[in-house]
Amino acid sequence: MSVETPSAKDVVEDVTVWLASEFSTKLSPVAVGAIVRATHRDLQGQIVPEALSEMLHRMARHRIARLVQVL
Repeated sequence: MSVETPSAKDVVEDVTVWLASEFSTKLSPVAVGAIVRATHRDLQGQIVPEALSEMLHRMARHRIARLVQVL
C-alpha cells in the first residue's frame, strides 16, 4: 500500500484557507496568502515532501502571529 503525498499547490492552498480563516480579523486573505507562499519558497528543498503540510502550517502561522503582534 502506498501513501499519496498531496501536491505542493494543494498544500499551499489548504494552509492559506486555514490561516486566512484563523487570522481573518487581523489580516486580509491576500496578505495571508503572500506569507504562506513566501514560507513555501523558504521551505522548498529543505524538508521531505511528506512533511510539507505540517511544516508549512507551523512556520506560516508563526510568521503571521509575529506580524499581527507588531501591528
